Amino acid sequence: MLAKLSTRSMLRRCAVIGSVGLALLGTGLTAATDDPEPDLTRFYQQKVTWAKCPGEGLPKDLQCGKVTVPLDYAHPRAGKLDLALARFRATGDKHGSVLLNFGGPGGSGVPEFMAGGKEFMGLTDNYDIVTFDPRGVGRSSPVSCGDGEEEIDLPDDSSELGRDPQAVLAQLRKAAAICARHSGPVLPHIGTVNASRDMDVMRQALGDDKLNYLGFSYGTRLGAVYAAQFPEKVGRFVLDGVDTLTEPLTEQGAVSARGQQQALDEFVNWCVNDIACPFGTDAREARKQVVRLVDALDADPVPSAFGEPFTGQDLVSAMGQALYSQELWPSLERALASLVEDGDTNAIETFASGGAAPARREETDDPDGGLVDQEDVPLDNMPAALMAINCADDPDRPTGRQIVDNLDRLSAKYKQASPVFGPYQLSGVLTCYGRPRGTDFIRDEVKDVSTPKMLLVGTRGDPATPYRWTVETARRLGSSAVVLDNKGNGHTGYASSKCVHNKVDTFLLYGTLPPDGSSCGPEDDSE
Repeated sequence: MLAKLSTRSMLRRCAVIGSVGLALLGTGLTAATDDPEPDLTRFYQQKVTWAKCPGEGLPKDLQCGKVTVPLDYAHPRAGKLDLALARFRATGDKHGSVLLNFGGPGGSGVPEFMAGGKEFMGLTDNYDIVTFDPRGVGRSSPVSCGDGEEEIDLPDDSSELGRDPQAVLAQLRKAAAICARHSGPVLPHIGTVNASRDMDVMRQALGDDKLNYLGFSYGTRLGAVYAAQFPEKVGRFVLDGVDTLTEPLTEQGAVSARGQQQALDEFVNWCVNDIACPFGTDAREARKQVVRLVDALDADPVPSAFGEPFTGQDLVSAMGQALYSQELWPSLERALASLVEDGDTNAIETFASGGAAPARREETDDPDGGLVDQEDVPLDNMPAALMAINCADDPDRPTGRQIVDNLDRLSAKYKQASPVFGPYQLSGVLTCYGRPRGTDFIRDEVKDVSTPKMLLVGTRGDPATPYRWTVETARRLGSSAVVLDNKGNGHTGYASSKCVHNKVDTFLLYGTLPPDGSSCGPEDDSE
């Protein structure tokens, strides 16, 4: 049976694919050729003009600005984009800037900074702390897949694809065309390779000879690509929650499903010891109840806060976001209780990536993309950008023939990884079908970088970026990588571990690295 899904619903099903959870068209920038280097002088000569950020209730010391970059670095006169920036100014002896990326892909840095920027105030002793909305994200020419009124016929379960594979592949191509129409000219030029080049323009516009950088989750991929493209411009680099540089999306999705299932099992073990747990007191039975709840909502959705059907896959998306941090477990427990006991989706939807309301931005042909007002950012922008960037970064996505031939094997593999998150993650992989082949630059060129030492932080219990990715990426980057082993849980270590926080700040402020292979444990965070 095929299900009628809007493009928005399809995106919600894919919102936690890949390593971040917090990844359409476009191949990004491929490896360098012998063609003459385009003249980028006008972009590298600009300086950021800072002013008070628009909006009410924002930190009074937060400032906003923008930097202009070419739409297409190969043809810099073909159009340009404005990228949104925000900063907290240095309070002490300023030594430059530290640029932050909070992950995603598709994460909007500016609102994240507005809400949680105080976490980084220790760095303002020596630095301006700066973040940004990458191209295609937030206020920086956001991509979108429209208002959700155009329906796509996709199977409720990936195993049903084999019943009419060509019809489903045609619907996936239709979905890609809808997203391209609503996203405008930025979509063919989205992806990490171009976002990395944007960061070098930012570095110069900020007045820094070297880029100091703190990247989380997907932001570690972005930082690694920068190190490969601009090794002579690398300053003090920290990569926390390290992404893979080599595994294709089909493998990333299975890894993510497995990590999320482990996090869900740990949440259930915690929940059943609390009287308010909506799944009772037996952990094995509670895990079965979660699966039954997802299946029941897929079969018979309940109305969401926005009037749209709230499905089991919407629930999977929301839980995937909430499970990134143990600090969110009490809120997730209360949200699930409201859903199970009252059919109320309001609380659980606060975790859902991308939301469920219609997007506000219509298609555009304007090649000179200025900043979008925050209230005009499409509400599906994060999942649309996540899918766009991940698909653009992966050269190994399966063809239609490979999908049809291998779907039974992939479906079994994903369900074994997680009965809850497996089918959801596989659906996300399929949505890359119909897009142009992704760049091979990351897989082939981001290795053996000749840069100063970089700090890579891996967390043992990370549900999104497994610790082995830290080890593999460090080995791939070569002698420049120094690994800090965080023996804790949750996605990334900086916000959850005082030990990690202190070692990262010490490196960024003073250049002092911990020994390679040193660790942080729960005992290091005790008072």
